[in-house]
Amino acid sequence: MIFLNFKTYQSGTGEKAITMAKLVEEVSKETGIKIVSVVQPMDVREVVLELSTDVWSQKVDAVEFGAHTGSILPESVVDDGAIGTVLNHSEDRFPDFQTLSKAHERAKEVGLKTLIFAKDIEELEKVASLKPDYISYEPPTLIGSKDVSVATAEPDIIAKASLISKKYNIPLIVGAGVHSAIDVKKCLELGAVGVAVASDVMNAVDPRAELLDLMEGFNA
Repeated sequence: MIFLNFKTYQSGTGEKAITMAKLVEEVSKETGIKIVSVVQPMDVREVVLELSTDVWSQKVDAVEFGAHTGSILPESVVDDGAIGTVLNHSEDRFPDFQTLSKAHERAKEVGLKTLIFAKDIEELEKVASLKPDYISYEPPTLIGSKDVSVATAEPDIIAKASLISKKYNIPLIVGAGVHSAIDVKKCLELGAVGVAVASDVMNAVDPRAELLDLMEGFNA
């Protein structure tokens, strides 16, 4: 499977988020490989209305109904149609483990699936203890890399992450610089069930072709 993070790229914002999500759905149905569109919280409702496949929010906060100006209320993204949320991405990390734990607890209270990111093996072990639906190893230094991927730079670390995945029986997603079928294949061989990608697709001249190329890694 692929978690495609739309981030705040122009190609994944507003009306263009709908266009991209429709393309994602087409490729997913064509190949039989699950692709999750991870969109900005304010785009969830509009995207959900146009799709039959899974849509996730890029984040929720550790808040309940009340005085929390600017926070992303878990209930809101559920009402908009999201079925899951990403937590603790390197570009929007929680200030401490306690806050992350609370955000995860709130997400599960409202019925959201969760994917929690970790920047290293030590953190991955900690987030796995929260028992999310998925855990992800994604080294911050390789995020957005066009030349070096986690698959080629840190295969030994992915293998260690896989051991944690098996220990807690939680599927492992790997990300950071993943940009080819070879990268995908390597991640799967090392024990991941899928990859997290963003710029490789969102900034591509031909996003469909780029997605189809990544899909080849699942068939190799």
